[in-house]
Amino acid sequence: MGKINTSETLKPFRVIDLSRVRAGPNCVRVLTDFGADVIRVEPPRGIDPNEGMFANNRAGGDFQNLNRNKRSLTLNLKKPGALDIFMDLVKTADVVVENWRPDVKNKLGIDYESLAQVNPRIILASISGYGQTGPYAKRPGFDQIMQGMGGLMSVTGHPGGGPVRAGLAVADMSAGLYAALGILMAIIERERSGKGQWVQSSLLHAQIAMMDFQVSRYLNDGDIPTQVGNDHPTSSPMGLFTASDGVFNIGASGQGNWRRLCEVLGRPEWIDHPDFKSEVPRRDNRKQLTEMLETEFSKKTVHYWVQRLNDAGVPAGPVYSVPEVVEDEQVKHLGVVATLSKALDGRDLHFITQPMSLSRTPSAIQTAAPGWGEHTVEVLTELGYSDTQIKSWQENGVV
Repeated sequence: MGKINTSETLKPFRVIDLSRVRAGPNCVRVLTDFGADVIRVEPPRGIDPNEGMFANNRAGGDFQNLNRNKRSLTLNLKKPGALDIFMDLVKTADVVVENWRPDVKNKLGIDYESLAQVNPRIILASISGYGQTGPYAKRPGFDQIMQGMGGLMSVTGHPGGGPVRAGLAVADMSAGLYAALGILMAIIERERSGKGQWVQSSLLHAQIAMMDFQVSRYLNDGDIPTQVGNDHPTSSPMGLFTASDGVFNIGASGQGNWRRLCEVLGRPEWIDHPDFKSEVPRRDNRKQLTEMLETEFSKKTVHYWVQRLNDAGVPAGPVYSVPEVVEDEQVKHLGVVATLSKALDGRDLHFITQPMSLSRTPSAIQTAAPGWGEHTVEVLTELGYSDTQIKSWQENGVV
């Protein structure tokens, strides 16, 4: 089959993907959807005791969505001769991505210094739980652990309800995206210097970065963020409200939005009411204001209020279930979901597309995720190895 051509954007670049679970594959997914030749290097079956976490259910939607457009090469890096094969592959590559514990790559001999000796232009991207150095560096890192340590769980949920995790892998996904951004910056810098470099991201740092204004307001203003449920921590009215047939969100922060909201409700006398005339009193009198708003909202449906408020320029939207999300007309218009017909065992596969678009060289989804070692012979042949040598490695469990 050869290289999978999805886009012209990153077509000249080859990426070796050593990553597993979510953060690393999410990073690499950006690169492969925009045209990079991604070779997923993974141990043969039965070598990694944790393979059930990230590689067994290859037909499942999660694995498929994370690993589409890639090729798969099996390689047991602990076997004699396997490191030589890997380094031959590195010579042809631009980027290596891994998300092992920091000491693993050193033990295997594929740390940045070792890779740079065989390819000075190589970019190594390392994604870890806590960073490559420091007192926690060798700890295993999972998304929910970082949601707790990064402060997210302390601000999620209703007041007094105890810490609550977010319903998605915030730390994993953001660490992967930061790594992808770092790789692209390193590629740009390499055009000037001719040299690669070591790109690092961690789930802990990424989670704290995603906290953004919540941490910043503490650092600079001494304001300790707390749980506020579905309300915005600093603005009002901004949050979840109840209509006659369900709930919906509005974002009426700022004087312009506040004025337009009052006009839609037919309550112009609220605009300059002393308790609500600016952001601070509206926030301080949030409970009173919410009760007054919900009295008005209870008179009409969610659909009515969402339409009326948006027509007036006040941000508002329904609260969807996942099935409702993918059926929304704007979501369909944006092409959020792509379908590959009969892509796996004769069944259709559905994928979430990249949320950024390029006008001339857009991303694309061309193939399902690869079978285990599906392209091993193909990739080794591209490296110039003979059929006899490849067969010998297969028999000895190297590949």
